[in-house]
Amino acid sequence: MHRKVRAYLEHLDGERRYSSHTILAYENDLSRLLKFLNARRIRSFETVGRDVLRVYLATLTEAGMSRKSIARNVACLRSFFKYLRRRGAIRGNPALTLISPKQERKLPSYLDEESMDRMLSTPDRATPVGRHDAAVLELFYSTGIRLSELIGLNVGDLDPSGGTLRVRGKGRKERVVPVGSKALEAVEKYLRESGRTASDPLFVKSDGSRWYPEGISRLVKRYITRVSEVEKKSPHILRHSFATHLLNKGADLRAVKELLGHESLSTTQLYTHVSTKRLKKIYRDAHPRA
Repeated sequence: MHRKVRAYLEHLDGERRYSSHTILAYENDLSRLLKFLNARRIRSFETVGRDVLRVYLATLTEAGMSRKSIARNVACLRSFFKYLRRRGAIRGNPALTLISPKQERKLPSYLDEESMDRMLSTPDRATPVGRHDAAVLELFYSTGIRLSELIGLNVGDLDPSGGTLRVRGKGRKERVVPVGSKALEAVEKYLRESGRTASDPLFVKSDGSRWYPEGISRLVKRYITRVSEVEKKSPHILRHSFATHLLNKGADLRAVKELLGHESLSTTQLYTHVSTKRLKKIYRDAHPRA
């Protein structure tokens, strides 16, 4: 059973080109499944039925796992057993009719433009650390890229003359996004006299190695804390702010979708609720008969 799981994960990496983040999550999910099956003396995936998987998902709920994580587990099970079925390892797919829990779609938190301006002016750009931090924050806000996309950037991904950035997104799909003049200037000052080549990481720690997600997350949280009381102070707040500010200024929804690298327009539409909420407040405050 362990060999089949390993072969599946290699399939996701080599053929399906899933991101390392997703592969790691699926590996953890399937390791949890194997422990569950082993505890019940189930030694073959051929003997795993729909009822067994339903009991397994129920144990995740009882353990306090979030709906979002359970939904990912359901997606993992569907994909894994579909893989086994196509390779003739099992006769039927017991995960085919599993129901994923409904997700609560919370409106994304974001910084207003004034708070964003204050945050971007906080780093001391006269120091190397300040120039590094300013470049990180400016590039996040200018492009709306994800944390994983930022730490995966190399120096050569930035085209200063063309004002663009090549980004490797989810599923290793590449897209090219525009970069604003303020961000270009901040990155240029950060890179000046660095001596790094096109294949080197764009953002590095003091020892010259590529950043881990946790380090950049702490950096961003530190700066957001100074200007805002939003509950979740993560790099994704800057992505939310990027999208919300564009839509507030009248940007086309489909264009924002492409900039964010969303697969589905419905994902991007979540930001329109934030913009509509703001417009309603403006209307109520300003219209004499609101």
